[in-house]
Amino acid sequence: MAKWGQGDPRWIVEERADATNVNNWHWTERDATSWSKRKLKEVLEGLVVEGEAGRCEIGGLKHVEGEASCNSRKGKLIIFYEWNLRLSWKGTVKESGEKHKGSVEIPNLSEENEVDDTEINVSKKKGEGDVLKDLMKTEGTTKVREALRDYLKALKTEFTLGMILPTKSSVGQELTMEHKLSGNTTQDSVSPQSLDTVGVKIPTVRILMREVFSSSADELYSIFTSKELVQKFSKCPAVIEAEKGGKLQMFEGCVSGEYTELVPSQRIVLKWRCRSWPDEHYATVALNFKDVVAQTELQLECKGVPVSSEESTRQCWKKQYFEEIHILLQQSKDSMD
Repeated sequence: MAKWGQGDPRWIVEERADATNVNNWHWTERDATSWSKRKLKEVLEGLVVEGEAGRCEIGGLKHVEGEASCNSRKGKLIIFYEWNLRLSWKGTVKESGEKHKGSVEIPNLSEENEVDDTEINVSKKKGEGDVLKDLMKTEGTTKVREALRDYLKALKTEFTLGMILPTKSSVGQELTMEHKLSGNTTQDSVSPQSLDTVGVKIPTVRILMREVFSSSADELYSIFTSKELVQKFSKCPAVIEAEKGGKLQMFEGCVSGEYTELVPSQRIVLKWRCRSWPDEHYATVALNFKDVVAQTELQLECKGVPVSSEESTRQCWKKQYFEEIHILLQQSKDSMD
């Protein structure tokens, strides 16, 4: 029997980040297929392509076949995806005003090829209007590739939120490097004082963020506490029980928690976690709403975030909450106009 501190480091209990997956050694896998279908629809549909020949817009994602998954092994993420996509497009010729339709096919979007090398085929229904087909082959293809890059970036950041857990050595290295790079603390950086130990005793950090929304505090508060509005900005079914002790579940269970304090139009406090964080480990999220002349400043404090998930958690709030809420508010404003 090995003495304490000796033996295969993969099985040293004191370095367990979540008491089970030691040093991120074991293979874990998450199915990203359903999430990917929604994300591809989000980034591709509605793309506008304009040029001297006219204006085109990509309509529906007519065919989506394939799968995607994210795996972690030995502290590394491995992404698999393979998609066969077909999109519709419609456009108007600038000079004649003629309208034409066509399709965009992407037969093999996969990790085997770079996005720039991925085959994209543009076709048009019979008739005149080849100028629009040419526009879609040039400017349109560029726009589609940019959207595919956005999908892959989100797959590697948003979807993999919290998949890589911290170990003793990685935590020390990350903190040392971060303190060297950060210099002065800003509102969105991690300060030495914010290092904390919560739940299953893993190193954690505190995240501070601010965002200004074009809405009243009442309206913004409702967006975080109304099931209907949460489902609108998250684009997923949700469980929202906006009362003390009420449950919270969003993004197909990737985020869950509990409401612990609610002061209408002023403050919300949550127990909040990502599904792939260590079991029973929660961060404490405080949302404070401040009226600012026809706008509302949202002040977010998130305490107890695993060190290795600091950036992905920040991106989750920025991309999946704040940016989507901005879009929802703009849509609401447009409908009223």
